[in-house]
Amino acid sequence: MQESRTITRKSASNLALAFVLLPKAKRDAMSALYAFCREVDDVADNEEVPAEQRRAELARWRNDIRKACEGGQPELIVNQELQPAIARYHLKFEHFDDLIRGVEMDLDTNRYDTFDDLEKYCYRVASVVGLLSIEIFGYETPACREYAVYLGKALQLTNILRDVKTDAERGRIYLPASELSRFNVSPEEILRGEYSPRFRALAERVAQRARHFYQCAQQTLPVADRKSMVAAELMGSVYWRLLQKLEREQFNIFGPRPTRLNKAQKLLLVFRAWFRLASGRLVPNYGTQ
Repeated sequence: MQESRTITRKSASNLALAFVLLPKAKRDAMSALYAFCREVDDVADNEEVPAEQRRAELARWRNDIRKACEGGQPELIVNQELQPAIARYHLKFEHFDDLIRGVEMDLDTNRYDTFDDLEKYCYRVASVVGLLSIEIFGYETPACREYAVYLGKALQLTNILRDVKTDAERGRIYLPASELSRFNVSPEEILRGEYSPRFRALAERVAQRARHFYQCAQQTLPVADRKSMVAAELMGSVYWRLLQKLEREQFNIFGPRPTRLNKAQKLLLVFRAWFRLASGRLVPNYGTQ
């Protein structure tokens, strides 16, 4: 597990933050899963490497994780460390394949026409991670899978709003073209990092979509599975607070500093999640005003 732990520790990710609430076996499994997600995402995002070479490397990851899922001998260290979790929690190759298909989309696509197009991407790169994660967390009710899909889309749309500037610096615009047209915001404005009341209205529209998915997740999470989903719920709380912070700043994300929650804010959310778990107060605390 050394390689996976190192990757997870270096990432300083909000996702990795949630692992602290898990028992050691599940924490190790999630660390290995996160390391896999981080590695394939980094392959796709490494623009110093030609796209076809990245595509070939992702095919290598796909073939290797297939071996891990089918009981073979994977060659990549991260997949070797992930294989026990795959066997123990019955993680499906189809989800790993969907995830790789999602990051592969970044090799070919830097614009999305509609929300439906964007949500397909969000499903692959975020909801699928949720579907894998809940197998590790453990759940009783099939509706928990719908919860994972909704929450994944909510988190990814929040990420997209936060990262408009950094994505634009790479020539990528994830905000749907139909919505840009609706609010009379040109792609060139976003690529130049121009903030305007029109951009604010556009961002509010995307935030409304994110809020919808947070609310769906809140309403769908079965009562019987609230305790086992505590790490996912912490993620929901962190990104919900991030969305609220973006709203308070009126989505002016083109400044020199990206919008983030500071360490104290994150630690407070961890404490609250732990307290809610310990006290049995497990009602989701996101998706409302």
